[in-house]
Amino acid sequence: MKLQKETESHGKWYQDACGTAFAMELVGERWSMLIVRELMLGGRRFSDLRASLPGISAKVLTERLTGLEEAGVLTRRKLPPPAATQVYELTEWGYLAEPAIQELGRWAARSREHNPQLPLSPVSLMLSMRTMLVAEAAEGVEAKVGFDIGGETFLAHLHDQQLPVRRGELDGADAVIRASAPLPILRVIYGKQTLEAIEAEGGLKVEGDREAARRFCSVFSLPDKVD
Repeated sequence: MKLQKETESHGKWYQDACGTAFAMELVGERWSMLIVRELMLGGRRFSDLRASLPGISAKVLTERLTGLEEAGVLTRRKLPPPAATQVYELTEWGYLAEPAIQELGRWAARSREHNPQLPLSPVSLMLSMRTMLVAEAAEGVEAKVGFDIGGETFLAHLHDQQLPVRRGELDGADAVIRASAPLPILRVIYGKQTLEAIEAEGGLKVEGDREAARRFCSVFSLPDKVD
């Protein structure tokens, strides 16, 4: 009886023992997976999440955060002074969702209905690069490239065909790419337009080792579309 009650409390949608079905019950409601995505590179304030997900209302965001916290996917904590503000962070288990997010994104990008020109958040761009890194193209390439996207900063370190990304200071970057939004950067890494061409349009600015930035931007590719 206890097991039945626990199953009912967590299995409101499908009543199906499949792990995929349960995953959809955890993060399948509208916006839930995108909230997890936005927390994948570190904790964010409520206002940060709303800014990164402009289509979500405060009410729905509150509801989703509460549900994800109750499910053990995220937690909240208060930063010490002088910040003294509350942030939401993924739990250790919550961070383990990144491979699932990556594979779902790679699978969906093969659809001809996928539109890479739609807006996306800076975090989504960083995770996209982690997902669409072509290991063969990255062989022997090493570079530390910083990104300043509308004031959000990230340092991506390409080495050993891996791409760890951290949010924060850009100290130690070989090159820094600055843009007000992700789209100009997407045009370089996936549209294969040159940094110079987008820079001439005023879409972005490159500082530091330009050749390192070029090498870095050359190792990403979207998967082929399905017939």
